[in-house]
Amino acid sequence: MPNDTNNPGAGDDWAAALNEQDAKAASFTELGAGATDAEGSHNLDFLLDIPLEVTVELGRTKLIINDMLQLTQGSVVELSRNAGDTVDIFVNSKLLGKGEVIVVNDRFGVRITEIISQAERVKNMGRS
Repeated sequence: MPNDTNNPGAGDDWAAALNEQDAKAASFTELGAGATDAEGSHNLDFLLDIPLEVTVELGRTKLIINDMLQLTQGSVVELSRNAGDTVDIFVNSKLLGKGEVIVVNDRFGVRITEIISQAERVKNMGRS
């Protein structure tokens, strides 16, 4: 058994195997802003196709269970924000920035008005 730690001769087998191979230093490509592959595209291009979930939060509220049980079709739930306030934009549940609600071809959309700083985004990454 070449890798048996209970066998005192196991280390000799390992050393012999290493001696049989040519000792070569591992070489790695330096990662950086300008690192590209042979075709000139960035090494991390495969990340560009990863889907992200974008969520826009119009507002929040808290209800007690009794009030929630009283809700029926047509009930109005008052939210924490006023009409015209900015909405929060989240990407994969992490705050990206703020925006305003717009209507485009009978569909809601969001115009991004503010993106939080990169330092703030990194700070928020650990929060759930």
